[in-house]
Amino acid sequence: MTATTASAAPGATAPLRGLRVLDLATLFAGPLAATLLGDFGADVVKVEHPRKPDPSRGHGPAKDGVGLWWKVLGRNKRTMTLDLSTPGGRDTLLRLAADADVVVENFRPGTLERWGLGWEELSTVNPRLVLARVTGFGQFGPYAHRPGFGTLAEAMSGFAAITGEPDGPPTLPPFGLADSIAALATAYAVMTALTARNTTGHGQVVDMAIIEPMLSVIGPHPLWYDQLGYVQPRTGNRSRNNAPRNTYRTSDGSWVAVSTSAQSIAERVLRLVGRPELVDEPWFADGTGRAAHADVLDEAVGSWIARHTRDEAMAAFEKAEAAIAPVYDVRDVLEDPQFQALGTVTEVPDPELGPIRMQNVLFRLSETPGAIRWAGRPHGADTADLLTELGLTAAEIAALRAEGAV
Repeated sequence: MTATTASAAPGATAPLRGLRVLDLATLFAGPLAATLLGDFGADVVKVEHPRKPDPSRGHGPAKDGVGLWWKVLGRNKRTMTLDLSTPGGRDTLLRLAADADVVVENFRPGTLERWGLGWEELSTVNPRLVLARVTGFGQFGPYAHRPGFGTLAEAMSGFAAITGEPDGPPTLPPFGLADSIAALATAYAVMTALTARNTTGHGQVVDMAIIEPMLSVIGPHPLWYDQLGYVQPRTGNRSRNNAPRNTYRTSDGSWVAVSTSAQSIAERVLRLVGRPELVDEPWFADGTGRAAHADVLDEAVGSWIARHTRDEAMAAFEKAEAAIAPVYDVRDVLEDPQFQALGTVTEVPDPELGPIRMQNVLFRLSETPGAIRWAGRPHGADTADLLTELGLTAAEIAALRAEGAV
């Protein structure tokens, strides 16, 4: 596949073509799940409040008054406005849901029910519907009605407790990690429910609590504690499972990251940096033993790297078939030849901003590739068209506008 394939206009082979998704969610986890579906051909309709757009439109930097984060999060979505708390908004949403496959929402539990748009009503108009409910804490339990954000999941999952330097505070990521992981999990859950629908003939509810996918990401920590009483401390860039594993500064002021998860790689690294005698130490024979001697290994590797430029270190490690990577910022990402070869970042035409660059679709399919068809559209840009497609007359649309429902 060439670098341009993933961003080409999709045809009849788009794998999710014909799937209709209603995105009622705000901010990140729910909307990003819908974006992932839209990237592979689903017809995603973003439903926003007429007077309170998705807050992601105002998150982060803007250019000429246009929020840039929204351009990514809102890509491949048609946008319309509905006030779901009004009679007209409720009725219109039910009409939309009757012909949809998926609804994604992230209101606090009970909100849709209060508006007469709960699972009972939605499944009545469309028994094949999949309703994905994405909340901080899930649909039940003592915390269900608390406001929930990804930051809280990063804290409560144990992630923050093990992140940071040993003598420093628990550290939160400077981006929406938990939301993004929950979005991936939600897209997977939706596709699982849709596959089940092929067998059962009816839809179901997906209950996604943002606090839960993070627990999958941190690996065996619950099992370690259950069986050994072991609680992993903060170790900075080091690992309790192998060494050397750290970031190291080069002679030209750059940074590189080294990993030695495989024993053979660890041996190559120590021979490369001129310390082959360490390979013969009894403790070097496994990752746990090496991790217990991280000070010795970090000094050996770090002092060698400190005498070389980034390019020199990279070339030597590559020749030795040892694992190393430069520590990039976004400028480096955009210039890297591997990312360029993969088409990881692609250019998208946008009527508001002109050509813009953003991350491409998440993965490449050889026969049915995804595509970015357009960047995030203005608030409510497709309302009239969508209502017309739904069969509403001009008079009915005017009545909804007069009611404040759209």
